[in-house]
Amino acid sequence: MNTIPSVNLADFLSEDKNKKEQFINEIGHAYENIGFVALKGHFLDTALVESLYAEIKSFFDLPLQIKEKYEIPGIGGQRGYISFGKESAKGKKEADLKEFWHFGQYVEAASKYAKEYPENVTVTELENFNKVGKKAYQMLEKTAKYVLRSLALHLNLEETYFDAFIENGNSILRPIHYPPIQTAPKGAERAAAHGDINLITLLMGAQGKGLQVQNHAGDWIDAVAAPDELMINVGDMLSRHSNNKLKSTIHRVVNPPKELWGTSRYSIPFFMHPVSDMKLDVLENCIDKDNPKQFKDITAGEFLDERLKELGLKK
Repeated sequence: MNTIPSVNLADFLSEDKNKKEQFINEIGHAYENIGFVALKGHFLDTALVESLYAEIKSFFDLPLQIKEKYEIPGIGGQRGYISFGKESAKGKKEADLKEFWHFGQYVEAASKYAKEYPENVTVTELENFNKVGKKAYQMLEKTAKYVLRSLALHLNLEETYFDAFIENGNSILRPIHYPPIQTAPKGAERAAAHGDINLITLLMGAQGKGLQVQNHAGDWIDAVAAPDELMINVGDMLSRHSNNKLKSTIHRVVNPPKELWGTSRYSIPFFMHPVSDMKLDVLENCIDKDNPKQFKDITAGEFLDERLKELGLKK
C-alpha cells in the first residue's frame, strides 16, 4: 500500500449492517497491510480540538523554569512535563527533537489501579489546561473503544473483547512540541523511526507533512490527515497479541526543509494502553501451520516496563 486509507467511524456505529461490515473489512485490511488509517467520525468536536491546541501552545510558551517545575522525578515520565532531549527511539542514541506533556488515566479512588498510576499534574498558571486535557482524553478513549471493537470482530473475537482491558487502562495523552530548529541536527530527527508500544495510537496533528510511514516494501510514504481526521495506528501490544496479523508499522516525524526550521510543530497522540495485568499472549485463533506463534507470553505491564527502559524514560 502506498496511501493511508480513510474510514468513517459513523459507518461502524450505524444501524446499517452492510456499512458496519464494510468498515470492519476496510480497517482490518488496512491494519494487515500498512498499520495506519485516517479516521473520520470520531468524538472530538472542532471546539474541543481548538481549545486543546490553544492550551498546549500556551503551556509550551511558558518560561523553561516554570515548565521544569512540572517535571516529576521518579515516575519514568508517566505524568507531567518531559523536557527537550529526554526521549530517544529504541536503538538510537540521539534524542528526539521534542518536549512533551503527559495526561494519564482518571481513576476513581476505589479502583485497584488508583495506587498503580501516578496522579495527574495540575498546571496552576493555566486555568483551563487540565480541564480541556481531561475532556480530550475521555473523547479519544471513547473513540478508541469503538475502533478496538471493530478490530475484535475482524479477529473473530466477541465485539466487546477489549472493553474490560481498556477500562481504567494505562492510556496516555501526549501533547508534543517540536521547537524551531536552531542548528543543523547531527543525526537527530523530530521523532526517529519507531513503533508504538501500546494497543492503538490516535494522533491529532497530522494535517501537514512531516509524519511518514514505512510500508511493507520499505518505502517511506507521507501520512497526511484531512482537517477532520485522526491518524490511527496499531501498536506493538496489539501486533504481538494478534501474532502480527495486525501490523505495528514503523513511522517517524522528519525534520522540515531548512526554510521552515524556524517554525514549531505540534502533535497530540493518544496512546491507548490496557490495564497492566492484561495478558498479551498470542491469540489462539491467530495461530495456524502457516503462522506459528511468534511471541513469548507477557503481560501489558511487563512489556511496557521493558520498553520504557529501552526509551531511556525509566532506569
